[in-house]
Amino acid sequence: MIKSFARTTVIATLATVLAGVGTASANDEVKELSGNPANWAMQTGDYANTRYSKLDQITAENAKDLQPVWTFSTGVLRGHEGGPLVIGDTMYLHTPFPNRVYAMDLNEEGRIKWMYEPKQDPAVIPVMCCDTVNRGLAYGDGKIFLHQADTTLVALDVENGDVVWSVKNGDPGKGESGTAAPMVYNDKVFLGISGGEFGVHGSITAYNIADGSQAWRGYSTGPDDMTLMDPEKTTHLGQAVGVDSGTATWEGDQWKIGGGTTWGWFSFDPEENLIYYGTGNPSTWNPVQRPGDNRWSMTIFARDIDTGMTKWVYQMTPHDEWDFDGVNEMILVDQEIDGEDRKTLVHFDRNGFGYTMDRVSGELLVAEKFDPAVNWATHVDMKTGRPQVVAEYSTGQNGEDVNTTNVCPAALGSKDQQPAAYSPDTNLFYVPTNHVCMDYEPFEVEYTAGQPYVGATLSMFPAGKVTEDGTDNLGNFIAWDAAKGEIKWSIPEAFSVWSGALATAGNVVFYGTLEGHLKAINAETGEELYRFKTPSSIIGNVTTWEHDGKQYIGVLSGLGGWAGIGFAAGLSGDTDGLGAVGAYKSLSSYTALGGVLTVFAL
Repeated sequence: MIKSFARTTVIATLATVLAGVGTASANDEVKELSGNPANWAMQTGDYANTRYSKLDQITAENAKDLQPVWTFSTGVLRGHEGGPLVIGDTMYLHTPFPNRVYAMDLNEEGRIKWMYEPKQDPAVIPVMCCDTVNRGLAYGDGKIFLHQADTTLVALDVENGDVVWSVKNGDPGKGESGTAAPMVYNDKVFLGISGGEFGVHGSITAYNIADGSQAWRGYSTGPDDMTLMDPEKTTHLGQAVGVDSGTATWEGDQWKIGGGTTWGWFSFDPEENLIYYGTGNPSTWNPVQRPGDNRWSMTIFARDIDTGMTKWVYQMTPHDEWDFDGVNEMILVDQEIDGEDRKTLVHFDRNGFGYTMDRVSGELLVAEKFDPAVNWATHVDMKTGRPQVVAEYSTGQNGEDVNTTNVCPAALGSKDQQPAAYSPDTNLFYVPTNHVCMDYEPFEVEYTAGQPYVGATLSMFPAGKVTEDGTDNLGNFIAWDAAKGEIKWSIPEAFSVWSGALATAGNVVFYGTLEGHLKAINAETGEELYRFKTPSSIIGNVTTWEHDGKQYIGVLSGLGGWAGIGFAAGLSGDTDGLGAVGAYKSLSSYTALGGVLTVFAL
């Protein structure tokens, strides 16, 4: 049993850390705070993105006794992704656009200490692809970092919410927007960019925490000086990538509007000094208009955190024909693979394959389907790394724009950005999934800066309509063995599981449903231990912390995101919302718009 941390100890520790900022790096501070399970100091829980807490007051035996203890309305009625940070006695909470930030006193059930609301041009809203979501805040060096919808990165004083510095990361006039959570590693804050459906040029940028100055920027596509690659030292499955690999598989200058956006999560291995992340779909969605592998969209990157130089890459879906963004989180876990201890990276891609890789060398170790409905490819060739595409489900049929039917998964993938969790106690990964297929019809589209650059019409529906099981569930919550590439157990859900998971030392895993249920599950068996229906759909990520010796669970509920875009944006056509609206119409019978934090305890 983890010992309780007295409130005075937490306050004293935080005060000591903050006082030492001048001599200790932000990295030391964040490591110390996130190492104390009483805090939840990073969106992903830790550098490795495990979303695992050592707190064990809530167990598989007593989880049935959980109950809501207080709530907080954010005042915003759009999709609430991400989750709160908790540091000492203070919670830091974010909202979708207009991107308010609340600092809340946990001694008084969330009394507001300060609130920050940026003044943004609402013209950014139409260039946000799939709702006005924001995936959360970051903390470091006495600052709270917010990535605003208009791409502004702002550093707020942790004590009063005053702006310490701000910097513009992109241009909404070109279709660029900000939805991803910033991440703090060492003395830098890292940020991606959204806008793949507008033909933007994807990148990751490192800013110096002290003053917001740019340390480096690495693009997903382009010549070597933009992608930050040494053609002889950067490898793809052990082979040097060669000169200007980020342009060689594009036609002409298409790479300049080629997408490869970076709106997901980053992870960090301090021993290797590498940051890991994935890039998104190439633009346009019409594959006929962009022949070639379109490198390095749909790619896992490993970059040196100080310089941005790329050590290795792995392109999961060359010449993507289905919008299978590769931005989902990279979970860093040491495990035994085929009798050998490996430093691995585990990634559940939109394309439906769960990848286990050697995160030092980039060697591909495992690539297996984590949803049995996946049919667009038979398997991944372990030597070349290429998925073996089934011609029937190619959306670029013989260079013509035809309606390709019954492709699994749909464009929102077997899993979207909602992060999985890993428990070192069970050595299993807990994965929120989508069980959705689609019809996909490309059409020719011309690029205009700031205008949609999609080029496809989609319809989505339950995978059971095209698979032998015949079920109509749109999601599953699974336990995954990444060493073997196997599902250990699976819980069917009526709708996609759009909530981030949480694993704890109490042998309990938490997640939320689109109907609005928070669920507690036995980590070993998959048995449901507890459920509670919150005021709206849960597309946020479950969080835990300890205060005054008591463990709490918190989650945001608020219908929206891609699955809920029809309700959030008032869309009604079956092919609206990039194809999602039709698949989720019946969700209106179970929930409605909202924006509430619900806190639970025993």
